Amino acid sequence: QVQLVESGGGLVQAGGSLRLSCAASGPSFSNYAYAMGWFRQTPGKEREFVAAINWSSSSTIYADSVKGRFTISRDNAKNTVYLQMNTLKPEDTAVYYCGARAGRSDYRLGFKSEYDYWGQGTQVTVSS
Repeated sequence: QVQLVESGGGLVQAGGSLRLSCAASGPSFSNYAYAMGWFRQTPGKEREFVAAINWSSSSTIYADSVKGRFTISRDNAKNTVYLQMNTLKPEDTAVYYCGARAGRSDYRLGFKSEYDYWGQGTQVTVSS
């Protein structure tokens, strides 16, 4: 089992920045390679892909809507993945979820169905 805990959400004005963190724990996470992803969801909508990073940090992908504004990174020594969000817009308002997918493959990291574990989410609200 893998436990994921997100933090860092909050209320920010448009144009501001936030950094989300996702701390992973559990014996499975320590013993296997995991790709990590960030997704977000607003009421009545499907959970949508934001960014993902493979287990070695050699590959990252982003949704078109956040390219150039968001940066995903990870610190494997701390079992933590980050999402730096700059130039935030009101349309970025959502609950942000961290996901973990077992394995070293980069295949289909943008698809939520590929992820094995999820955190509880952290709310990000961007005011105009």
